Amino acid sequence: MGWLITLGILTLIAVTPIGAKIRYDDEGIFLSVILGPFRLTLLPKKKKEKKPKKEKKPKEKTNKQKPAEKKAEYQTDPGPKPVSKPAEKKKAGGPITDFLPLVNAVLKFLNDLRRKIRIDHLDVKLILAGDDPCDLAVNYGRAWAAVGNLLPRVERIFVIRKRNIDVECDFTADETLVNAGLELTITIGRVLSITCLLIFRAVKELIKILIKRKGGAAK
Repeated sequence: MGWLITLGILTLIAVTPIGAKIRYDDEGIFLSVILGPFRLTLLPKKKKEKKPKKEKKPKEKTNKQKPAEKKAEYQTDPGPKPVSKPAEKKKAGGPITDFLPLVNAVLKFLNDLRRKIRIDHLDVKLILAGDDPCDLAVNYGRAWAAVGNLLPRVERIFVIRKRNIDVECDFTADETLVNAGLELTITIGRVLSITCLLIFRAVKELIKILIKRKGGAAK
């Protein structure tokens, strides 16, 4: 009975997903780590709220003020002002020039894990800027052509479950913006299998090197 419980625990660990959730918008980069049902935010880091310093009360003067002066002082005090809540700001996009290097870095890093990592959610919204309708129409067609060329390459590397890709035009924007989100996961069992495969290949190459150094023929 004990071995069945052990097997069940190992199976549960093997199918537990680990991964990361990445988002890029006008507020910068959001990064959180996924471990099963848990989420740990790494970026942005929460700022510690500074406690307001307690103001020292002035020492009471021995000389008593006249009643008229006290009344005037009381009337000039406006009291606490009502605090107005800031209006909620809609999330726009961040500069695409800052976003593309992030994409290239992620694709190079994950290139060795082809089809082992699953993209659960892929959201990309490209907002093209320009005041000329003709130029925007040309850029709009080029953007969708780039998406058509890039997406099959991404699908050769990852398994994509859900995706939402959109291109819009904005005549009032000063620069092209992008709003993107990515959530990718891989099970612990796959990580262990990949690690074991890499160790096996490394040991195999090490044995070949040792055989060559001893003067034997490595196959």
